[in-house]
Amino acid sequence: MKAKYLFPKDYMADPSANVFNGRLYVYPSHDWDSGECFDDDGGHFQMKDYHVLSWDDIENDDATDHGVILDVNDVPWAEKQLWDNDVVEKDGKYYLIFSAKDYNGEFHLGVAVADRPEGPFKAEPQPMRGATSIDPCVFKDDDGQIYCYYGGLWGGQLQWHQPLTAPFAPVALPEGGSAPEGTVEIGHAPDRKTMLYAPADAPALPSFVARMSDDVKQLAEAPRPVVIVDENGEPLKASDPHRFFEASWMHKMNGKYYFSYSTGDSHFLCYATGDSPYGPFTYQGVILEPVVGWTTHHSIVEYKGKWYLFHHDCVPSNDITWLRSLKVKELDIDENGKIKTMKSE
Repeated sequence: MKAKYLFPKDYMADPSANVFNGRLYVYPSHDWDSGECFDDDGGHFQMKDYHVLSWDDIENDDATDHGVILDVNDVPWAEKQLWDNDVVEKDGKYYLIFSAKDYNGEFHLGVAVADRPEGPFKAEPQPMRGATSIDPCVFKDDDGQIYCYYGGLWGGQLQWHQPLTAPFAPVALPEGGSAPEGTVEIGHAPDRKTMLYAPADAPALPSFVARMSDDVKQLAEAPRPVVIVDENGEPLKASDPHRFFEASWMHKMNGKYYFSYSTGDSHFLCYATGDSPYGPFTYQGVILEPVVGWTTHHSIVEYKGKWYLFHHDCVPSNDITWLRSLKVKELDIDENGKIKTMKSE
């Protein structure tokens, strides 16, 4: 299948694909030109509502747009920036887990509930306890347990929620300067005035995973790090272009857990595999090479016997990075379950 744009009528990004009741649903973020200036923390991404799109035949049908399912004005604790989200079903209810910024400028995960996958969703009055940062993926395992994967560096503030001791101590950014020799920048410190640096050979900062409560409204345990290791069992390094940056996704194929993610400033979609939803996950390779646009963000789902990769790029907007367009293409998987690297097209 040749890559296909899913919704040419509007700019949407960060597609979370799910199959509910035999139909394919995609829950994207909703881009628009807010007029905000570009900055390293994503201030130009000012998304203010969510839609949901659905299909019966993803390869041949046009999308059905079910309209706005949640608006930032309907989330009591959120001020702005409805970034990535995902939806999971339990006992006939649908739970939208989303990321937004509160009135103190900090990202949290929130929950909204609906009776149908098409929504509308009603937000809980408070964010989830202990779930800070962005880009949630909610994965239901074969035993019915639901896990939430989340986190994103730089503007996603994941680096705020690590121990601020060596090697992640805040260091003032020199005027017109760059990272100290032998280190890599990992984003602003919580004071939002200094930068955090990590030694290039230090383990990369991990994202988080936690099992969710039975009512799917809170984390049921303390978040655990999602560790990605190389073939020797050593964690990927902070300087590795294939280390985690944002956009967690989990799918399961032939009993194996596939954790996939974006590498951010090196612009790859990569994946790692493990034998448990908690990992550790062994790095396997690149799924998709860099696309047009700064961000790359995806989901993977099986539908009607085929595995599909959903992602976005900025070709239709002529490389305006905050105006992105949804795409889909069929995954290329070999007989051993290895995902072959694909080029953007």
